[in-house]
Amino acid sequence: MWASVGMEGLVFKRLDDAYRPSVRSWQKYKVRETSEPIVGAITGPLAAPRTLLLGRYDTDGRPQYVGRTTTLAQVAGAAVAGLLAAGRRGHPWTGCSFSAGWGSQEKLNVTLVEPEMVVEVGVDVAHDASGRWRHRPPAGGATPHAGTVPAPTSPPPTSPA
Repeated sequence: MWASVGMEGLVFKRLDDAYRPSVRSWQKYKVRETSEPIVGAITGPLAAPRTLLLGRYDTDGRPQYVGRTTTLAQVAGAAVAGLLAAGRRGHPWTGCSFSAGWGSQEKLNVTLVEPEMVVEVGVDVAHDASGRWRHRPPAGGATPHAGTVPAPTSPPPTSPA
């Protein structure tokens, strides 16, 4: 509802509470949604992934990068590792570089994987102009679907102008 008009959430404060720099006394409620992206790359070794780089298919059927998870717990990384296959020649993200974070010039060292595994993640609705998530989805919520299934074809989410 709020996301459809460009609101990411609401901030709540007491009526008598003034803004104080560097003090976190106000509460924020973020609007969240569930998304089912494909895993197109990882950080860390294939046998023990640290984060998942996620994508959604565009209208031409090409996976477009939308974000990466927070760090996977060791047990989760080991479980996901068994479902991943190294990217083959012609991977759609070959030659792409991925920033380590917002405003960072540092590039991630990634391993491309076959874009066959779909995960379900909870993300907030904040997107940048290119459709990427502004905030990383928590890795603890990245749930692989049983087996490997194709991701639904849909354009990446866009932010209202």
